[in-house]
Amino acid sequence: MIVELGHFALTLALAVALFQAAVPLYGAGRGWVDWMRAAAPAALVQFLLVGIAFAALTHAFVTSDFSLRIVYENSHSLKPALYKFTGTWGNHEGSMLLWVLILALFGGLVAAFGRRLPLGLKARTLSVQAMIAVAFLAFTIFTSNPFERLPQIPLNGRDLNPLLQDIGLAIHPPFLYLGYVGLSMAFSFAVAALIEGRVDATWARWVRPWTLAAWVALTFGIALGSYWAYYELGWGGWWFWDPVENASFMPWLLATALLHSAIVVEKRSSLKVWTILLAILAFSLSLIGTFLVRSGVITSVHAFANDPDRGVFILGILGVAIIGSLTLFAIRAPAMRSEGVFQPVSREAALVFNNLVLAVACAVVFVGTLGPLFREFIDGEKISVGAPFYELAFTPFMVILLLALPVGAMLAWKRASLGAVLARLWWAGAAALAIGGAVWALQEGGALLAPVGIALAAWLILGALTELWERGGFARTGFGGGLRRLAGLPRADWGKWIAHAGLALSAMGIAALTAWETEDIRLAKPGDRIPIGPYVLEFAGVESLPLGAPFAIGQCGNEGERAFKGTEARNFRTEMGRFRLMDGDTQVALMCPEKRDYPVQRMPTTEAAIDSTLARDVYVVLGDRQTDGESWAVRSYHKPLAAWIWLGCLVMGAGGLMSLSDRRFRVGTVAGRPRGKAVAAE
Repeated sequence: MIVELGHFALTLALAVALFQAAVPLYGAGRGWVDWMRAAAPAALVQFLLVGIAFAALTHAFVTSDFSLRIVYENSHSLKPALYKFTGTWGNHEGSMLLWVLILALFGGLVAAFGRRLPLGLKARTLSVQAMIAVAFLAFTIFTSNPFERLPQIPLNGRDLNPLLQDIGLAIHPPFLYLGYVGLSMAFSFAVAALIEGRVDATWARWVRPWTLAAWVALTFGIALGSYWAYYELGWGGWWFWDPVENASFMPWLLATALLHSAIVVEKRSSLKVWTILLAILAFSLSLIGTFLVRSGVITSVHAFANDPDRGVFILGILGVAIIGSLTLFAIRAPAMRSEGVFQPVSREAALVFNNLVLAVACAVVFVGTLGPLFREFIDGEKISVGAPFYELAFTPFMVILLLALPVGAMLAWKRASLGAVLARLWWAGAAALAIGGAVWALQEGGALLAPVGIALAAWLILGALTELWERGGFARTGFGGGLRRLAGLPRADWGKWIAHAGLALSAMGIAALTAWETEDIRLAKPGDRIPIGPYVLEFAGVESLPLGAPFAIGQCGNEGERAFKGTEARNFRTEMGRFRLMDGDTQVALMCPEKRDYPVQRMPTTEAAIDSTLARDVYVVLGDRQTDGESWAVRSYHKPLAAWIWLGCLVMGAGGLMSLSDRRFRVGTVAGRPRGKAVAAE
């Protein structure tokens, strides 16, 4: 009964979305207030109905209702309860329902908290959002129905992909979808503005918080996915430039550019055309990512292997959304004019430069990701684009961006003196060069990657501190007066500084790990000692744990399993290695990498053991037992400053949350504030 209720609610949500897409939009065109006001309650009802459908599917997974096809194909009665829950979106059909739920969530949030939005803009925005919902609800119901019943109820299921049976799956996809799908809100605002023919400071002020919310979620989602791959796949890397990884990274780059360009629209009434285009392209790249994951055109651990017919349906959605929005953009863009004028050296020009660097960097990733697919389509030849391409083509733009950020942040609006800004930053530049030189000396020459990366990180942080010093007026008011002035600054400014500091921390971690990582691969027997970095690993042996043994057995646990699952029975067999990490005669940690075998899926997995501090990670992977019955393949890594990569991402996200808490973003524009001069005819 609950399953049928969920199916009915999903079908009814499609009907409500059709109403929401048509009625308010027509009402806005005719100036009918009551029809425009229908958008908000329709959006809320649509979210409620999709929420009921998602709750029904979750109930089916948690209770192991194997009468549903996707529960049978993606769950098992022995699977831990946490993974029964997360299995709801660990498959194509369930993940599409999560996609639609988040799409409806953003529409519902605008309906609930957009009371100060101009009625016409609100109605058109929610109508465009509903059009996207119609497309994906139809796709879900007609090609990917999560409520399909089996003619005969099996006794048990086929289990979830063992690689996805991890705590990372519980939080990584929802955050990633909040970012991916959240960019639909910026897209809807952009298309609504094009339909209305009006882009002004009010519009920009409303676009920024929704884009910022999506950017924060996407930042967390990408970081969580990177860390999941780092410890779960056992290959020792943190980023593979996998097409699906890139599919989430490209919208992040354009969303970052969009956040900065919207500032110029709000403050100076410039970059209107460019900002609208960024909003369209950012969500378009999210749709392209959805196509890559679900079309079967690529093979990836992140991808859902589905039939091409579904890919064609998504390709149709992609074509209508992109071609339709860009056609509307081409019609309306010539009528838009920038009202603010600025000099080549100014804050506005710096933000334009920031946008260009991010856009070109995104284009590089786009070419590397989709280029092989286009080449294979054109002449059938398969080519591979790997990390060397991205390191050569992408890295220089990030270096340029890091160099420019402190300077651009201190330029005045409209007109500025570059020489004056550089004079105020000279000590930060000198200190950063000194830090880079000290690092180069300590590593006794060699490659410049780590010294340059650390120097750039120092430049970014010291530049932010210089701006803080000047904004606080410490030189004039003293320490106490400066602190009081800083405490009164808008939270959006603090968020900017925190986010830039997070970018610096990630850059430092990436440079240090790439330059200084050491690796050891060998066959080892119990009792062997393996030098790794400044430590020694003592191989103490391997323990076999049977199917059904509790997670809390023994002295070791991986990835927080003991904390999350207590004494639940294991749904796998495991060979658990034991390595003592020694610093001289002192044991630093007991490390227990595993080789797991999931009998239902008949699939082995590797579970790395990681001992992490702020200074380094020690990473150990247990390979296969050798034919002599005693030796095991062992890979170990010493990874300096690895934790700073993800710490920096968390700090960036925290900066975004700080900005999002700014009262200006929570309240929006004041009711009745003039909309400004129209930029195109109604």
